[in-house]
Amino acid sequence: MGATAWRDEGGRGRLEAWFGRFRDRIPGPVESREVPTRYGPCHVLLAGPVDGPPLVCLHAMRTSSAHLVSELAPLLTKFRVIAPDLPGQSVRGPQVRLPLSDDSQAQWLLEVLDGLELKTIDLFGVSWGGFVARLTATVAPDRIQRLALLVPAGISNGSHWKGLTKMAMPLICYRVWRSERNLRRLLRPLFTTWDDDWANYTGEAVRDMPFDYRIPPIATDDELRRLTMPVLVLGAADDISFPGHAIVRRVTSVVPNADWEVIPMCKHCPPTTPEFRGWLANRLSTFLGQGS
Repeated sequence: MGATAWRDEGGRGRLEAWFGRFRDRIPGPVESREVPTRYGPCHVLLAGPVDGPPLVCLHAMRTSSAHLVSELAPLLTKFRVIAPDLPGQSVRGPQVRLPLSDDSQAQWLLEVLDGLELKTIDLFGVSWGGFVARLTATVAPDRIQRLALLVPAGISNGSHWKGLTKMAMPLICYRVWRSERNLRRLLRPLFTTWDDDWANYTGEAVRDMPFDYRIPPIATDDELRRLTMPVLVLGAADDISFPGHAIVRRVTSVVPNADWEVIPMCKHCPPTTPEFRGWLANRLSTFLGQGS
């Protein structure tokens, strides 16, 4: 299903500028590659030591590889972080909305891995990227050595009514009157901490990116049982979209080899602080066998 991640060329230009701004936040050398897939060319961002263990990372919806890698800076001392831009969810990704009811999202990622000559990988996904990561691990468990998920979509959903009441009216208000006050009202249920770049980017994305109102389907128990690799799931205690405690309960009751943590006082968008970035890097490094 064809679609672009921008409403018009002006929006595309602004989204590209934000991509560059977040890329500039990444310490050290950063490399861009383009990988052909049947769904269109896919941009991939690579950072960290070239000889480091590869870690494929999938960003959240309506963001980009640069947004995610900028939050993973402490990992770049150990890992070769490889971050593709997801189809339909980034200004740099393939400009197509893939179905959620089949394995198209997983097939896209497998084609990217093949294009990068990566046979088996460690995989980390955030939110929408967590859905794509889990689906890929279900479809091709032999390709995934370890799977780490942060506030993943597609395992347990929050109350649609609660989400609507907390988000719908602030969104309408912000679209009608784009003020900092209305932006803060819009982001308060989602953001654990305030970051000017993240907040202003999200505000502009409301204008420049068409909404994809689809919600990733909930994985069946059988799909979760196919996750035979070690799995780490990190939920957020105050996530109204994908409640952390419910996600952890579901995963640990079904997945054969699961580690978990519910991050206290954390909303769907985790803290954008040096302390949290360091904690996340240590937690992932330990899980991936690269702890200090």
